[in-house]
Amino acid sequence: MTVELLSAFMLFAFVSSATPGPNNMMLLASGVNFGFRRTLPHMFGISLGHMLLVICTGLGLGQLFVLYPPLQIALRVIGGAYLLYLAWKLATASAPTPRESGSGKPFGFFQAAAFQWVNPKAWVMAIGAVTAYIPAENFTANLLLVALLFALINLPSVSLWTLFGMGLRRLLSSPARLRLFNWSMALLLVLSLYPILFGHH
Repeated sequence: MTVELLSAFMLFAFVSSATPGPNNMMLLASGVNFGFRRTLPHMFGISLGHMLLVICTGLGLGQLFVLYPPLQIALRVIGGAYLLYLAWKLATASAPTPRESGSGKPFGFFQAAAFQWVNPKAWVMAIGAVTAYIPAENFTANLLLVALLFALINLPSVSLWTLFGMGLRRLLSSPARLRLFNWSMALLLVLSLYPILFGHH
């Protein structure tokens, strides 16, 4: 892989990781509700789960969508239903009081890793990385390099959303404000269904 191609991929990985999407909306909400430390498993689950998705996509899993279009429809339906479920859970989460700051349960590592398989943005990122940035020569070695770099770039990128959420905690110190914030994040999650229902990728 040339330096130019590698540089272009790293920019793609940063931009696609740092821009809004289901993962980052949930990390923002988790930063507000649970803080940085309790959100760490969620962040690591996203990065390592997506790394595995990139590898599997490069090894041919992505071709299944070309050969069997109904699989893509199934992914959209499952992903959409799960995002609606997550939005409802977020919207109806009780706002912790100062004494209950340790209550509640953030997304775990395996939950976050598994979510990447029904997250349409994660699939777009993985397919984009494999098809646009991995040369045919030494494909397997380059695939592993791209997957590893994606995870290394993704983790600090998504961490910014958790830190931003932590920064909002003081503004959302009252239960009413926090509840309004959670409902707003739930609405943004629902709006992120648009590419699932109407996208053509």
